[in-house]
Amino acid sequence: MNNNEATRLELANRIFFRLYQCANMLHKTGSRAVEAEGLTTQQWAVLGALSRESVRQGMALGDLARYLMVSRQNLSGLISRMERDRLVQVVPDEKDRRSRLVVMTAHGQDIWQVQAQDKIHAYYEAVLGDFSVTDMTHTLHYLIRMLESMDRVDAQQLGGRDPEPDENVPDL
Repeated sequence: MNNNEATRLELANRIFFRLYQCANMLHKTGSRAVEAEGLTTQQWAVLGALSRESVRQGMALGDLARYLMVSRQNLSGLISRMERDRLVQVVPDEKDRRSRLVVMTAHGQDIWQVQAQDKIHAYYEAVLGDFSVTDMTHTLHYLIRMLESMDRVDAQQLGGRDPEPDENVPDL
């Protein structure tokens, strides 16, 4: 192995270790930021996904799982808990009665829009306050590139087959 290869390997190891640490800290500190609203970072992600204008009428469970990059099985358990807490409901799709849509409830919208947003914005500022707009743009750019590469690796590893319920997918 030449010096360049050794340097790349060492940097890759550091990058992936830092990503792992960031994911763990996001879960821990992000959940604390919204715990008074009874939310976790996983629920935060679901409500954020469902709050987008393009999916205000709901999102199929499979589409939501793909968007969040989690397994349907793990998402189903989370959605069940969120239904119990009246944050979302699962309803028949008016266009396709065989399909079911996950929709944010009025209570979920109140939690998301009224109670959680200020705390989420404060969390963002606490974490990214020292980042310039340029820093944030570059960070986002590189995270998207890594995500696209990981998605490509995932597809290659699966060889075109659908993943098993919990294979290569983070738990919620």
